[in-house]
Amino acid sequence: MFASVLIANRGEIAVRIAATVRARGLRSVAVYTDADAGSPHVDASDVAVRIPDYLDGAAIVEAGRRAGAQAVHPGYGFLAENAAFARAVADAGLTWIGPPPEAIDMMGDKISAKATVEPAGVPLVPGSSAKGLTDTELADVARTTGFPVLLKPSAGGGGKGMHVVERDEDLADAIAAARREARGSFGDDTLLLERYVTNPRHVEIQVLADTHGTVVHLGERECSLQRRHQKVVEEAPSAVLDEKQRDAMGRAAVDAAAACGYVGAGTVEFVTNADASEFFFLEMNTRLQVEHPVTEEVVRVRGERIDLVAEQLRIAAGEPLGYDQEDVTLEGHAVEVRLYAEDPSRGFLPTGGRIVGLDWPDTRVDAGVRVGSVVGSAYDPMLAKIIARGADRTEALDRLDEALARTTVLGVTTNLAWLRTLITHDDVRAGRLDTGLIARLPVPEVQVPDDVVVAAAVAGLLRLPEGDDPFESLGGWRIGGEPAPARWTLVPVGEKDTAFDVALRGRADAATVTVGDGPARPVVGTSTGDGLVTTLDGVTRRYRTAVTDGVLWIARDGGTWALREQERLQAARSTQASGGAVTSPMPGTVTVVEVDLHQQVEAGQRLVVVEAMKMEHVLTAPIAGTVTELPAKSGATVALDAPLVTVTPQE
Repeated sequence: MFASVLIANRGEIAVRIAATVRARGLRSVAVYTDADAGSPHVDASDVAVRIPDYLDGAAIVEAGRRAGAQAVHPGYGFLAENAAFARAVADAGLTWIGPPPEAIDMMGDKISAKATVEPAGVPLVPGSSAKGLTDTELADVARTTGFPVLLKPSAGGGGKGMHVVERDEDLADAIAAARREARGSFGDDTLLLERYVTNPRHVEIQVLADTHGTVVHLGERECSLQRRHQKVVEEAPSAVLDEKQRDAMGRAAVDAAAACGYVGAGTVEFVTNADASEFFFLEMNTRLQVEHPVTEEVVRVRGERIDLVAEQLRIAAGEPLGYDQEDVTLEGHAVEVRLYAEDPSRGFLPTGGRIVGLDWPDTRVDAGVRVGSVVGSAYDPMLAKIIARGADRTEALDRLDEALARTTVLGVTTNLAWLRTLITHDDVRAGRLDTGLIARLPVPEVQVPDDVVVAAAVAGLLRLPEGDDPFESLGGWRIGGEPAPARWTLVPVGEKDTAFDVALRGRADAATVTVGDGPARPVVGTSTGDGLVTTLDGVTRRYRTAVTDGVLWIARDGGTWALREQERLQAARSTQASGGAVTSPMPGTVTVVEVDLHQQVEAGQRLVVVEAMKMEHVLTAPIAGTVTELPAKSGATVALDAPLVTVTPQE
């Protein structure tokens, strides 16, 4: 066994790998960029080496040499499925903790992957399997296969560049967009096309293969709850497979791994129909998966829990697995959700900011952030994975719901509350899953509960100066009369048309509150170390709060709200009301500016393209008029709500 492992990754997966490396008595080496100098994965490792970029393979290999590492674990993403990097690691005399580069090449390209597994009898989705198809040839295949069809890059994964096309007339634009996104994400615009299975389920099989010819599967994971082809919720085992189906899919996965000479931990992904009576090979991920914790929570090998990272280390060191398929069993059920820095109410656009408050539940959490972490647009917006286990699926979902209710993230807008809504949806609870379910759900709206508005005002009252000086009272002072109430107009951050007028009279420990035109109600508030407790309408609630940059972040039961006083928004709101101001909907990079200053534009005309997390977002003119301001510059990095274009209507 090697004695030192360099972890060529960042965030939660680097922290998770470092934990197993340390548990095995080995030395861990982290790499980090300037933006990540204070990140948890740096502290989780024994040694840390600065690199310019996580995609700089030469710098990572040199970092390993300088730190005395003997092996390299790539985690997932970045260079994890890069055969050239795997070869560079081996050429430097280091052990590559992953499959042979030849297997990465074969399975990393979806077209060659299909050609590799087809002779082994693995079922394939009807569609194209040839390389180098022109746009016209792809269109011909689509018409032959029949709509709907799925376009996706031959290289890469993660849902980037994938487009479902329902109609012939949409095909040309979809092909152009898919090629552009594939080229930008993977440097290769080769596309494949296949029949889109209506109401499909996404089920994948975890496999392990050693260097001695043993290949086993560790059951399946259901990953059907996806948004834009990105997994959101994963569970093991599937809610639909029976033992016969599990055995058939498992044997197909083992055959696929054997066909490419696979070694290490990998995942074979399948698409199934609603009842999983038929399944088709999608691709093989030649690395550890984001969702691997749910497998670890339910798989038992001769009655013992499995650590997939530890198995990767053993296999890379040349050790045999030491067990066969008959030794693998499943016990219980596990569900995982991905906590993202994104705003569900704004189309799940990425968000950012500094985390100023953080509470994790008493369950398994694989996290890559902590209080003080700055979430930017340079990397994937996933903050953590929260995993719950139960004796059965119902218990696992119940425990996960409880865990999410006990989770708090302040300072950055996340999908936390939306996740609670999702996992308690009737179809999810019943196991009626398919990859389009999330897209069919209504777009969530920003709703600030009445008690949260009151609590925010009470939090403001608790921060007022102590004492009897009437000039220190926000409520004001009246000669010979009762002091005026303290008043706030609170506005949810990011909302333009919602405001709450709140009046508080008295002290926090004995006050009356009025919201808008509502009645006066008694309220009691008490400060705690990290928030406050209020009693309103006979109900006592606890809130977690933090204030940063004039914004009050307040959370309870998995919900988080950001409020600020309206006065701080007046200038911005009056500017927005004066014309057609177009601002960036998320932190990102301007990739295309399609208009010029003083140009005449029509309502709905394309103005600017902003990219975040390798996904393009096209911004259009809200009104017809003239481009009077154009601060957007191609290649520039922009913040959330940064002004990009102003369109002034013609008189």
